[in-house]
Amino acid sequence: MTYLLIKTLHLLFVMAWIATVFYLPRILVNLSETAGEAEVQARLLLMGRRLYRFGHNMFGIAFVFGLALWQGWRIFPMALPNVVGSMHWIDAKLTLVALLLAYFIVCGRLLKRVAAGVPLPSSRALRWFNELPVLLVLGVIYLVLAKPF
Repeated sequence: MTYLLIKTLHLLFVMAWIATVFYLPRILVNLSETAGEAEVQARLLLMGRRLYRFGHNMFGIAFVFGLALWQGWRIFPMALPNVVGSMHWIDAKLTLVALLLAYFIVCGRLLKRVAAGVPLPSSRALRWFNELPVLLVLGVIYLVLAKPF
């Protein structure tokens, strides 16, 4: 029961974080396309800052639950099983999650640059940039479901 509750909460907060990872670059595209429209830019910057803060909170909570799933058996061996054992898919998954976190941080830095008056890359470049997390999340999902190694 404890294991399923922790896993459920981990998935909930991961989904909330991934939603921010997918939406924040979209705000950057909109910022790039509305250059010169001060009122729209101010609204988008406010939305972006709030979303970025929300995403950091969701990542932190998902991280805590994920850590409990991964290493919790060391502290609570009767309540939490060792779900990864000597499997190495978790290493690949955590690498992809680290890349997703780096991507999210880069988006936040781009948002701060816009607030400081530095122009963004073209909206076309940002649209391509927007597609990167889809590939990373696809890899994470595959690794979690297939556990190939």
